[in-house]
Amino acid sequence: MIRLALLRHGHTSWNRTGRLQGRSDIPLDEDAYDALSKLRLPAAWNGADLVSSPLRRAVETAQLISGRAPDIEPALIEMNWGAWEGQHGATLAADDTSGFRHIEDWGWAYCPPQGEPPAALRDRLQPWVTGLRRDTVAVCHIGTMRVLLAMATGWNFDGPAPFQIKRNRLFVLHIKESSLTLDPAPVRLELR
Repeated sequence: MIRLALLRHGHTSWNRTGRLQGRSDIPLDEDAYDALSKLRLPAAWNGADLVSSPLRRAVETAQLISGRAPDIEPALIEMNWGAWEGQHGATLAADDTSGFRHIEDWGWAYCPPQGEPPAALRDRLQPWVTGLRRDTVAVCHIGTMRVLLAMATGWNFDGPAPFQIKRNRLFVLHIKESSLTLDPAPVRLELR
């Protein structure tokens, strides 16, 4: 059995103001950089492979918590928010004509204008996950994590998610053949 630990990147200025980042390559903000430089991977994960989304905020997070450069994995890139990228989610949600939905009402096929649906992320992530041969820490994005956690829990983006993604925690998936299961308790990053 292979373990895959998922870690969400640190905050950016866009996260803090509620802007949809998607594929925009926004770096960590100064507060996140400072906070992450005081954290590290738990010792049990030191020998694991380290991979990251190609986006700077994920690469920086991986380097700060491990002290080494991650391998870049294109499959881990964030969901494409298309025409909504850079906009404020609250503004879109308040506009009845925008087509914006809260995540509990997405389903696998929901797609922002010129963006991509969760099903497209699932289709790109599945071969990568099943190809893993060693325990791996993957630093990525909330959209990527939601899809992988949905695959592990059977959640279909319909109603409240059976998990809550928080920062500075490893969400550990067990991979056996093509099936995923989720450890019930996330593992906190440790203080240096």
